[in-house]
Amino acid sequence: MVGRILSSAQAGLLIVIICLAGLLTAFAGSHADRVTGETVNNFLNSYTLIQTATDASFFAVMAVGATIVIISGGIDLSVGSIYALAGVTTAMALRGAAFDSPLQIATVGLAISVGVGLLCGVVNGMMVVGLGVHPFIITLGTMWVLRGIAFVSSNAESIGLPHALTAIAKAPLGLAESLYPVPTLVMLAVTVAGSIYLQRTVMGRHVFAIGGNAEASRFSGLRLGRIQIGVFVISGLTAGIAAFMGASFYGSASCVDATGYELYVIASAVVGGASLSGGKGSAVNAMLGAVLIVLIRQSIRTLHFDQNYEWIIIGCAIIVAVTLDQANARLAARRLARAAGR
Repeated sequence: MVGRILSSAQAGLLIVIICLAGLLTAFAGSHADRVTGETVNNFLNSYTLIQTATDASFFAVMAVGATIVIISGGIDLSVGSIYALAGVTTAMALRGAAFDSPLQIATVGLAISVGVGLLCGVVNGMMVVGLGVHPFIITLGTMWVLRGIAFVSSNAESIGLPHALTAIAKAPLGLAESLYPVPTLVMLAVTVAGSIYLQRTVMGRHVFAIGGNAEASRFSGLRLGRIQIGVFVISGLTAGIAAFMGASFYGSASCVDATGYELYVIASAVVGGASLSGGKGSAVNAMLGAVLIVLIRQSIRTLHFDQNYEWIIIGCAIIVAVTLDQANARLAARRLARAAGR
C-alpha cells in the first residue's frame, strides 16, 4: 500500500505539501484561544486549515477546467475574465428579483453563472477552431474583451448578491462558528468529476489523444474541432461554477474580481504536472497544485517576508515545473530509443 502511494502521480506533490505544512506549523507560532484559554498553533488549527482550503478552492475549480484545455494542447487565459463576467451578470440579474425561497435564488443564480461560463467557453472554442488561430492569442483577446464587457455592464460598481446565497455558501454544516466548508466541498466535487471525466470516459481519453498527437488522432477518425470546442466549454463551465461560489461567499461581484487568477490557475495546472505541450495532466494534481500555491502564499505571510516575493516564487515554480517536465520528456524519449535499438 505504501509503495503504491509513493509511486502514484500525486506522491511528489503530497510530500511537498506536507513538508511545507510542517514548516508552517513549526514557525507560525501560537496564541491562546479566547474561549478555552488553550494554546493553539497559528497554522495547525481548524480555522486556518479550512480558510486555506477556501482560498485555494476558487481558482482550484478553474484549474481543473484549464488543465483539461492544457491536456488537449491548448491554453485558456480568459478564465479570470469569465469569472468576473459570470459573477457580475449573476449579481445584476438577481438584483431586485423576487423569489420565494433561497433554493430558487441559488438555482437561478447558479444557472445564470454557469450559463455565462458555458457561452464564453463556446465562443472561445469556436474562434479557436473556426479562425485557426492559436488558443493563446484567442483567449488573450477574449480575456480583455470579457472583462471590458463586465466593466461596462456594471459601471465598474460592486454589486451585492442576496443574503440567502451568502448563507448557503457560508453554511457551517455542523462545524463550529466561522468554519465554512462549502467551497472546499465544491472544490473536491469538481476535482472528482474532472478526474472521472479524464480517466473513465471515452471523451476524456480523446482529450489526451489529441494533446499527445493531433495528426494521429485526426487520421484515427477523431473530430478534433468538436473536442477542442468541448474542452473550452468545460473550462468556461468551471469558471462559471467558481464565479457563483466566490460571489456567493463574499456577497458581491465586481468587474475586477479574479484579476490575475490566470497566473494562479495556470501555475496550479503546471505545478500539478500538466504539460504545456499537451497529452499530460490530472484533475487531482491541479487541485493539489492550487493548494501548494496557497501554502506558498501562506508561508510568505507567516514568515513575514515581503509579499512581493509571492510573484517571484510562483514564477520560479512555473519555470522549474516546465523545465522538469521537458527534461522528463527528453529522458523518456531516450529510454524509448534505447529500447527500440535493442
